[in-house]
Amino acid sequence: MKRLVPVVALTAAAVLAGGVLYARAGDDPPAVQVAEVVRAEVAEVVEAPGNVTARAQATLTAPADAVVEAVLVRDGEAVTAGQILVRLASESARERLRAAEAAAANAAATRVALPRADLSALQDSLDAAAEASFAAGRAAAAQVQDPEQRAAAERQVADAERQYRAASAAARAAVASANAGVGSVEGALNAVGGAQRAQAQAQVAAARSTVEALTVLAPVDGVVTLGGGEGGGGGGELAGLLAGLPAELQGAAQAAVGGGGAAPPATTATELAVGQAVAAGSTLLTVTDVSGLGVTAEVDETDVLLLQPGTSASVEVDAVPDAVYPATVTSVDVTPTASARGGVAYRVRLSLQEGRTGDGAPAPAPRPGMSAVVDLQVRTSGAGALAVPVAAVLRDGTEDVVLVVRGSGDGSRVERRVVRLGAEGEDRVEVVSGLEEGERVVARDLDRLADGQRVRA
Repeated sequence: MKRLVPVVALTAAAVLAGGVLYARAGDDPPAVQVAEVVRAEVAEVVEAPGNVTARAQATLTAPADAVVEAVLVRDGEAVTAGQILVRLASESARERLRAAEAAAANAAATRVALPRADLSALQDSLDAAAEASFAAGRAAAAQVQDPEQRAAAERQVADAERQYRAASAAARAAVASANAGVGSVEGALNAVGGAQRAQAQAQVAAARSTVEALTVLAPVDGVVTLGGGEGGGGGGELAGLLAGLPAELQGAAQAAVGGGGAAPPATTATELAVGQAVAAGSTLLTVTDVSGLGVTAEVDETDVLLLQPGTSASVEVDAVPDAVYPATVTSVDVTPTASARGGVAYRVRLSLQEGRTGDGAPAPAPRPGMSAVVDLQVRTSGAGALAVPVAAVLRDGTEDVVLVVRGSGDGSRVERRVVRLGAEGEDRVEVVSGLEEGERVVARDLDRLADGQRVRA
């Protein structure tokens, strides 16, 4: 939200003349406090709550139910990307890898080959025998002396030959169709087998990745925080409950919740120790890159459109109340969040620079998560802008109005003037149009005066 200062404080800071407004008996005009229109730089500031953030932070979790085999770093130690931090041992993860590799080998060896009918040789022999019979029939018909009987015999042979050729063609088509169907089924089955092989290879890759992740590496340069503190999926809470039971009941309780009564309960501890059991997904450690700090601010929807990357800001950290840290907007989120006041806010990210204390000394570097107040300089008028005190402007409906003082002494009168404003600072506001340098305006209590009223400046 914009930072507003009470009118009393603003008028005390302004360069003004005269006293406060008051009414006198008789016809004496009221005395008014006036301010001169001057040229000054006006910076409009939006104030927003924020938190200090690290350049990067990575939380590493256990890839499977495992036991801590080795812890190769200390809490708070600086590490580099790729450095081995923790080694875990997980027989269940290795068994899953062996099972996946065996399934992949079986899938790779599986090929489908269905028997196909090859009747072409048989059909050829049948066709040859039939052709010989038809030839003999035609020769026999040719020996018949009677023309009518010979023609009838030749027709019988021709009809029989046509019927056979149709049957032969149908037989060959049936064989071809059957073989094609076998090929289609075989292709479909082999496609299914290929999908099974691909799935088996994916399971191998996933299982191998889990086994490889048992060697925990630093993903970024940073500082290590061992353990997950509170939380970790409830494993620690369950372990605490089981440990509180009588010794003779702990085994049965573990078996009832799936522990089998053999292995120690998997937990997320505040620190890691060799031999400690950890559950899949539980936090092992966090690596925080503090080589560069930033700030995340929550800016109200009424002000967010005034911001863009490159906007300057100053940050005050609650833990270092006498220090100011310069900052620059790097991005403005397009997705809204619910603000603390119940409205809509947008997350604005800033890069944080080294700060200075009130006496000019270097300020200590804040830590990620610290609360802060961010002053975003959304608009700056420039040194040559016309400016008046904030309290000299009255909002009248949709117009911004000032009262210009004309004349001097008891003969002064006020004139209502509509102005257009620019940047709005803490104690001064930029006047884009409607006033000229050197004019005098009523500095406060404008609502008690009427246009043209006599005043004593």
